[in-house]
Amino acid sequence: MAKKTVKDIDLKDKKVLVRVDFNVPLKDGVIGDDTRIKAALPTIQYVIDQGGKAILFSHLGRVKTEEDKAGKSLAPVAKRLGELLGKDVTFVPETRGKELEDAINNMKDGDVLVFENTRFEDVDGKKESKNDPELGKYWASLGDVFVNDAFGTAHRAHASNVGIASTGIPTVAGFLMEKEIKFIGEAVEDPKRPMIAILGGAKVSDKIGVIENLIPKADKILIGGGMTYTFYKAKGMEIGNSLVEEDKVDLAKSLIEKAGDKLVLPVDSITAAEFSNDVPTEEHAGDVPVGQMGLDIGPETIALFAQTLAGAKTVVWNGPMGVFEMSNFARGTIGVCEAIANLEGATTIIGGGDSAAAAEQLGFADKFTHISTGGGASLELLEGKELPGLATINDK
Repeated sequence: MAKKTVKDIDLKDKKVLVRVDFNVPLKDGVIGDDTRIKAALPTIQYVIDQGGKAILFSHLGRVKTEEDKAGKSLAPVAKRLGELLGKDVTFVPETRGKELEDAINNMKDGDVLVFENTRFEDVDGKKESKNDPELGKYWASLGDVFVNDAFGTAHRAHASNVGIASTGIPTVAGFLMEKEIKFIGEAVEDPKRPMIAILGGAKVSDKIGVIENLIPKADKILIGGGMTYTFYKAKGMEIGNSLVEEDKVDLAKSLIEKAGDKLVLPVDSITAAEFSNDVPTEEHAGDVPVGQMGLDIGPETIALFAQTLAGAKTVVWNGPMGVFEMSNFARGTIGVCEAIANLEGATTIIGGGDSAAAAEQLGFADKFTHISTGGGASLELLEGKELPGLATINDK
């Protein structure tokens, strides 16, 4: 997947449109986690250093009504970006119009400007989310080149990525996008072996495409999280009150047959009578008894997974092993984090979402080769799908 990057294009004196992913947690104007802002810094700094004018834009949250706009402005993000860059960042509280155009025309080389939340355009007919061609054309007209660095939205065809790129403006990947394509793309298409995938989370339905795509590619696929019990049911095991997707049991059965010994299921569970951290827990090998629900993998499974991971050269992990937000059911996720962190000479990748949150929360983030910034996008890449945001970046 060889795409042109920001290094393949002349930026001096150019108005450089940069689609970033500044979709950060924001409450009462306070940013809860600035990881995504920091992840965009290398690309922004490069544009500045090359003498380009950096025009940045992003969505933030979902905006359907005028009321939704309250608390969804990118103004606090622009302020934080200025602090991180150590320079003035101009914020324009508009998504189009004279104020925005004048501000861009007054920029000098090396200046940085952020314009308002692209989803504000969704209030009147979902123009951003539905990829309104006029809006894409208008935004493209504001710059000379387009750098797409928002992997988190690469699986969506929006006006701010596909719409702009479709106008014919020179379109390249930023450094973050390049990194995501490299790590996740290579892990799926050309991994160093043994290649092991670890898939958790609540639902089999979220991971069907990934499992099917990885069966011929991975050496082992380890299953954890709530979806374990749909597989248990497919094997005719007792699952008590555990989460199950009844309509996916036959599918789980066919995946077990298709994968053979590549698929490694948990051998024990930590259970409780309620979905709560305040009730007693039990440990059960195999079947989950009536009145109990499986909420984490057990110690035998942690040991089995660690043993299976030993010697792995590529590991892709997506989805926690249990309800890691509750301390009683976090041991499985911690155990998997530790097993991956202790691997030597392996490329270890977290495919965004809850597993990324778990690694951050549990203090293991710096032990991984790459943590994806896009949960949905990384899942679709793992499924082998073509992402619209990637497809519209110019090929090398």
